[in-house]
Amino acid sequence: MNDESPSGDPSELSEEKQGRTLWHGRFGVGPSEELLAFTSSLAVDRRLARDDIDGSLAHVAMLEGVGLLTRGEAAIIKTALQRAAEELATGTFKFVTTDEDIHTAIERRVTELAGAAGAKLHTGRSRNDQVALDLRLYVRREGRELCARIHTLATTLAKRAAGAGESYLPGYTHMQRAQPVTLAHHLLAHFWALERDMERLADALERADVSPLGAGALAGSSLPLDPDRVARDLGFPRRFENSLDAVSDRDFVAELLFVCALTQVHLSRLGEEVVLWSSEEFGFLRLADEYATGSSMLPQKKNPDIAELARGKTGRLIGHLTGMLATLKGLPLSYNRDLQEDKETLFDAMDTLSLTLAAMNGLLDTATFDIDRMQAAADDPASAAADLAEDLVRDGMPFREAHAIVGNLVRQSVERGIPLEELVMTEPALGPDALAALEPGVSVRRRTTPGGAGPAAVKIQLEAAQACLAERARWLEERSI
Repeated sequence: MNDESPSGDPSELSEEKQGRTLWHGRFGVGPSEELLAFTSSLAVDRRLARDDIDGSLAHVAMLEGVGLLTRGEAAIIKTALQRAAEELATGTFKFVTTDEDIHTAIERRVTELAGAAGAKLHTGRSRNDQVALDLRLYVRREGRELCARIHTLATTLAKRAAGAGESYLPGYTHMQRAQPVTLAHHLLAHFWALERDMERLADALERADVSPLGAGALAGSSLPLDPDRVARDLGFPRRFENSLDAVSDRDFVAELLFVCALTQVHLSRLGEEVVLWSSEEFGFLRLADEYATGSSMLPQKKNPDIAELARGKTGRLIGHLTGMLATLKGLPLSYNRDLQEDKETLFDAMDTLSLTLAAMNGLLDTATFDIDRMQAAADDPASAAADLAEDLVRDGMPFREAHAIVGNLVRQSVERGIPLEELVMTEPALGPDALAALEPGVSVRRRTTPGGAGPAAVKIQLEAAQACLAERARWLEERSI
């Protein structure tokens, strides 16, 4: 049987055919085991198989359209590509030692299946523009799913905020109690950070949505290729403008690594508050059993491991971003093998962020807030000190003078052990009428400025949050695959 038979059984191929690389013609001997072991990226880029098949199908259709493949050749290659896709999906695809990456493996298998026609698959294409295409296809698909997970967590935060009513807790600066804020306002602060993350991700994905296929190794081709058709067939809104840039550009990887790192930073901050709030010292939040862990030694423990890991994994994502930037900063145009390092960091960052988002969403969706303890912590009269100063300002006193008077009252209360209320009553500038500002719950209700922490302002904020969620949901629906 001819060793290029469409039967496609690798065992029927000669050792010479099985051992060939895509670049064997230039070399008198085959690659060393050490070279293959060091340069192979197959373990990492196998997840690009679907994208490589899609890109190859579009490339074949273009080659047929410009007359570089006959209709029969194109049909044979498409059938082989579909067969390879089925084998990859079912786990029956057989890899060989010279499969440097998923692109090489698929082309080898297509050639086994399609024979001489399969050898034409790579016409007008380099692995440089092929790899760039596959990664952009992957980013477009998985980036949309990542945005959907951020949207889910943001939705949960908005839901918990809406259900919190007018309950309140201390707001903190420098980890010291500052002023009371509604619980809804606090949760929505995390919501808006995630909304910015979604906006950044959507923006980065728009810039990544460019087809590089047709750039070749670096300079395009003398063949009558049609990069615009490939771009349209693959759903890209545009193709590359410069072939050198197309194969060397990894700005979109760096941008996505930044978005992933910053989103993870926001989850780390949220996780830190979960750790604090669920401690006995705060006691503001109780974790559901299914989203907490125990101790192997201490029977009483209920640990916020999800929140701690959200915090702990952040350093790795920051490292991925700095590592990628360090790789890019020293590269001349155009393609260099250093760029192979783009995928492992990006895949890990997206995977880690996706898992963190799902786990944190479950934790927050099932957690219970101890409203009584929150409000008791916020009802310390000293938390309304700014209200006392603002009352004096309303009466015409300069703020700095008002600040000094109230600050002195607080100091005396602490140093002399006298309740602040008593000192306020005897202060000529304040008197008994000022005591109303120190009543439980009054201070937070007085926060009426737009975007503030009071119930009326938060109601407007909730409406804005719901509008943002609806707009982002439409964006996700438009980009569903």
